[in-house]
Order: sequence, then structure tokens, then C-alpha cells
Amino acid sequence: MANSRREFMVQAPLGLLGALVACGDRTSGVVAGSVAGGASAGATVASATVAGAATPLPGATANGPVLNWIPKHEELVYTFGGAAPRQRIVPGTRIITWTEDCFDGAVKTAADLPSKVMPPGHDNPQTGPFFVEGAEPGDTLAIHIVKLEPARPYAVSSFSPGFGAIVGTDRTAMLGADLPEMTWRYEVDAKKNVARSQSRDGKFTWEVPLAPFLGCLGLAPSMQEARSTIVPGVFGGNMDCPEVRAGNTVFLGVNVTGALVSFGDGHYAMGDGEIMGAAIEGAMNVEVIIDLIKKKATPVPRIENANEVMFVGSGRPLEDAARQAFKAMVGWVRETSGMTEMDAYQFVSQSAKAPIVQLVDPEYTVMVRIDKARVPKRGA
Repeated sequence: MANSRREFMVQAPLGLLGALVACGDRTSGVVAGSVAGGASAGATVASATVAGAATPLPGATANGPVLNWIPKHEELVYTFGGAAPRQRIVPGTRIITWTEDCFDGAVKTAADLPSKVMPPGHDNPQTGPFFVEGAEPGDTLAIHIVKLEPARPYAVSSFSPGFGAIVGTDRTAMLGADLPEMTWRYEVDAKKNVARSQSRDGKFTWEVPLAPFLGCLGLAPSMQEARSTIVPGVFGGNMDCPEVRAGNTVFLGVNVTGALVSFGDGHYAMGDGEIMGAAIEGAMNVEVIIDLIKKKATPVPRIENANEVMFVGSGRPLEDAARQAFKAMVGWVRETSGMTEMDAYQFVSQSAKAPIVQLVDPEYTVMVRIDKARVPKRGA
């Protein structure tokens, strides 16, 4: 059986317009201080304060309703769009939940090869989607990431033939044999806050500091599309961005009624570029607050905290991903400071940092970031 990620790269279109329609309506009740009739088993609403949770960006709802919900495996979804909502919430809801890893929980040891143990098309399972009451196209969701923590004492990474930044793929064809499919298992040392692994021959070991984030966070795309969870885009999706972490707020533009937000693909750590095609992948305990900003469009994903603002661009070639994020940043600086477009362009040119986030998905991802304190004040 061919590897599912490689199959996607070779066979699937980037837009699956109307291709996937959810079977059956599994929508549960609205979360508004109690779970309405028909909520999924395991869904409860309670009042809770989580010790050690990160402080959300100012403006996050502090005392909204709380949804505690752990999805059953059959409730996970594998597209952005095209799936019926699993829960309905009101803006300001704090969601306390769990996500599966990108391998659908099937890869557990270094002997497990994704192509042998994973069902095709089950990459990056998503928790959700959550239908946000009152969300309409032209609005923005503010997803405040309060807490992320590894849900297992181990994680895994892998290489899949035809999928990676410095090997031949269907889009960069090369003569020569593919590198072999391979898996690494990492043991999580919570006391040292590291993930530890070893070389395939057992002669070398290494440690990577834990830096948990969500590889996938997205809304349903526009035009009734259903997009694979392998793909990033203006709707968010598989951005694989390390700044989708606790303490940051992610702003995504709403494209359909209810927004249909979902998340998954827990990363315990990842190097810039994700060049082998996988991070240190693991299931995650997740706590987020979902707020709604009415009549404010967000055409490019934005990430913000008290100190920085960041824009995430996705596309191919790589420079188009960068252009998308840089253009959004110039616009934000212009609006925030009151500078002319040319002055804002000059300021961003001299002030921004732009790491390559990933070079392996069907669309590449670049993040542009600026320290807010450096932006000239309006009227100063």
C-alpha cells in the first residue's frame, strides 16, 4: 500500500470543491452554560480555572461557558470543510479537549511504518468542527490558545518516500531511488522538558526541548470547499506553525455560517522548515477560548500576543507564501500607525523577521513577524 501522504501529493487536487459531504447530522446542542439536548456523549459544561495556563491576549473572554469534550475516534474528521459540526458553542466558550496525533494514533514504535499501519487519508485527524453561533462570512474568529500539553509519554516522527524538502517529489522530479520509509520514536521526559530519541543503529542519542503547538488549526474554506488536512491556506489549516502555541491568539477569517473551527496534529517540537515532512508528533491536551469579532475580515491568518504580531502566508512557489504574509504585514503596520503605504513598506522591509515554517506540504508556509513596540505610534 502506498503511503497516504505521498498518495495525496501525487493524486489529489488542492481544492476538492464540493467533493466531500458529511454523512448524517451529528450536530450537538449549543454550549451556553449547559449542554443542550443531543450533545455528544462525554460533553459537559463546567466552570474551571486551569493552573499554569497561559494568559490569553487582552480581550479574551474570561468567564464564558466551558465545554469539556473528548471526541471518540469515529468523531474525528479529516478535512477542513465538508464535515458536520460535532459541537455547537457560543462565542466566548472555553473548550477543554484532546487531539490525536497526525498518524491517527497508529504509529507507536520505530518499527511502525505509516504506509503499513495507517488507513489511507487519515493524516492529521481533527477535533471538531465546532459551530460558533453568530459567526458569518466577513467576521473573524479569535482563537486564544490557553494550554497545550503532551497527552502521551511518547511521540513519533517519520520519513515517507516522495515527501520532504530535500528529496524528489511529484513536483520536483529527480532521477534516483527514493530514500527508505523510516520511523523514530521519542520518549517524553516531563521533568527535563525534552523529547529523547536515538539513531536507528542505537549508537547515538539526542534530546529536543519540548515546545508544544498545534500543527493544524483551521476554519471551513469558502465556496463550500472541503480541503484535506494536509493543506494550509488562507483558512488556516495545516500551517505547521510553531507560534500556534499557548499564550498566543490566532485570528482566522470566517468563510461559512458557523465558521466550523477544528484543530489537531499536535507537535511536541519541530525545527524550522519541517524538512523531513514530520515533526515530533503526539496527541495533545488542548484548552482554547473561541471569541467572535463581528464584521471584521481577516483575509490572511494572523497570530498575536502582547509583544508581537505575525502573519502566516501559504503558497507555491515559496516566494508567493512570503509575499502573502509580507503584504498583510505592510497593511497592518499602515493601519496601526497611520503611515503611508510606502513608509509602511520601508518600515517592514527593515524590521520584520520571516522564518520558513515548512517546505513539505502542498503549499509552503512562511511567517512574518514584527515586535509591536517598534511600530511608530499613530500621531506621535
